[in-house]
Amino acid sequence: MKLQLVMNTDMRLLVYTAFVCIVMWVPYMLAAIKTFGLKRMAGAYPTPSYASLPQWAQRLNRAHMNLVENIGPFAALVIVAQLTGAAGEMTALGARLFFWARLVQIAAHTAGIPWVRTGAFFVGWIGNIIILVQILGR
Repeated sequence: MKLQLVMNTDMRLLVYTAFVCIVMWVPYMLAAIKTFGLKRMAGAYPTPSYASLPQWAQRLNRAHMNLVENIGPFAALVIVAQLTGAAGEMTALGARLFFWARLVQIAAHTAGIPWVRTGAFFVGWIGNIIILVQILGR
């Protein structure tokens, strides 16, 4: 049996989400280097407390950790949808909702806009549920 996955919308958005997750630590890490110095940030323990960072950097760090927590379930759903043949227009819609809602959530979280970030998180969650329903309905 030869396994062949297609780079459809779902998979592409998973890759884009991974890219966002890979690069979004850079701004808050630059703020940490500016605040604590490169030597301290590149050194060993104790790690400086991020509570000393500017508020935006603390919020971006939390948004990053939130994406790290949520990319796993999103990736699992997208990949299972591909492997089971459940991928289609509805899973693409779910992936779009997750990806774009995540971008809004990251921006709103970093800017400190509480209800927008919470709403965006919920929209992304709905995107995952849409994908899940397509898998379970197969």
